Amino acid sequence: MKLHKTLYLKLLLTYLAFGILSLLLVSSLFRRIVLKDLTKSQADSLYREAQLVASDYALKTRQGKEALNNARSQLKAIDTYINAEIRVIDSSGHQILDSREGSSEKTDFPDFDPTSSGTYYMTDDFFGAYDETMLSVFYPITSNFRVVGYVIFHLPMSQIYASLERIMNTCYLVMASVLLLSLILLVFFTYIVYRPLRKITHAAEEYARGNMTYEPGVNRRDEIGYLSDTLHYMASEIARTGDDQRKFIANVSHDFRSPLTSIQGYLTAMIDGTIPQELYEKYLRIVLNETDRLTKLTNGLLELNALDPGGMVLSFSDFDINAVIKQTCETFKVQCDKKKISIELILSGTSLYVHADKGKIQQAIYNLLDNAIKFSHNNSMIRIETTEKNDKVFISVKDSGIGIPKDAQSRIYDRFYKTDLSRGKDKKGTGLGLSITREIILAHNQNINVISTEGVGSEFIFTVARSKDMEE
Repeated sequence: MKLHKTLYLKLLLTYLAFGILSLLLVSSLFRRIVLKDLTKSQADSLYREAQLVASDYALKTRQGKEALNNARSQLKAIDTYINAEIRVIDSSGHQILDSREGSSEKTDFPDFDPTSSGTYYMTDDFFGAYDETMLSVFYPITSNFRVVGYVIFHLPMSQIYASLERIMNTCYLVMASVLLLSLILLVFFTYIVYRPLRKITHAAEEYARGNMTYEPGVNRRDEIGYLSDTLHYMASEIARTGDDQRKFIANVSHDFRSPLTSIQGYLTAMIDGTIPQELYEKYLRIVLNETDRLTKLTNGLLELNALDPGGMVLSFSDFDINAVIKQTCETFKVQCDKKKISIELILSGTSLYVHADKGKIQQAIYNLLDNAIKFSHNNSMIRIETTEKNDKVFISVKDSGIGIPKDAQSRIYDRFYKTDLSRGKDKKGTGLGLSITREIILAHNQNINVISTEGVGSEFIFTVARSKDMEE
């Protein structure tokens, strides 16, 4: 995965595209919008002035020639104040007054049509009267309910363009500031996000190659740091699982090879006559015991592979857990007698009904009791106890055997884990019993815990749902 050719390149291209599009939008579309708005705003302002002049001039036309001279003086004063040339033309287009006499030789505008522009202003040379583009705003002069002329204000568009350039320069400055800020953010992104992501990506590539000890080198306390730590933890777990699997395969291979070697040796000796016929029964029993070991190991592996808490099919029913415990204890009578181990039952009531899969729970109890007997000392005692609390029944299997080392207690339920102490104590074990038991309990949505002290003993406690219709 080439992160530097995908994510970062896309970010750079996006940044460049953003800058180019912003420049194009500001210099074209935004410029036209601002120019139109400035022109409209200036036209509105001149239109209001033209309206006042038109009203005043209409009164003066009724007051004689002296009033017209006064009107000319007033137009010059307004021109000086707003810096806009003012014309008054009659309805036929003949110029009557001009605030700047002599500024234009053209005094007749027979083609003037206020309705041709569709609005109250136009931007052109006003029928050839000017050498530059002008903003011309007009307002009708009415007398006796008819139009007798027009007041026209002329303002050079160069003034509006100058205002436009000032606004555009401000916009360019703001846009440059935004782009600079975006560049700073891109630099921060490079150091804060992109570089750590590259390290994490490189670490993932190393893990894919099998280098599970590689350190990403991202020391952060945010989501990226959490991602890095999680990825590294996953690699460590994969490496540990791989080691456990290799150990498991080695252990299982040894457990398979030992009985197979014995079976092959005894059968070969019987065939070639090394073992006399009168001893056949003795050695055939040994062979039978070895096949039982192989069967048990094979069944355990198949069963563990099938026990998935998410897909395990359970057959729930109400049954007496006390009776199941007693029946299970009976199956271990021979082993207990051999090691002179006594089993103490502290059961709640004469009967205690629970709601669960009877076969699976009996198997869990069997595995825990089998484990307790294997790792208990001779002439010791195992205690099995049931207690009730709220809607659960707690089942405890406690021995006084070798115990479990503290650093191994968190891993005793792993499928491929077997402690050195248990391997030394019971070489026939495969380390599958506790894994199977835990899968069964989890499938019931219940819990299992262990309390153990090395050299003192272990106690396994798991819960089962109490039957709602419990019989007393």
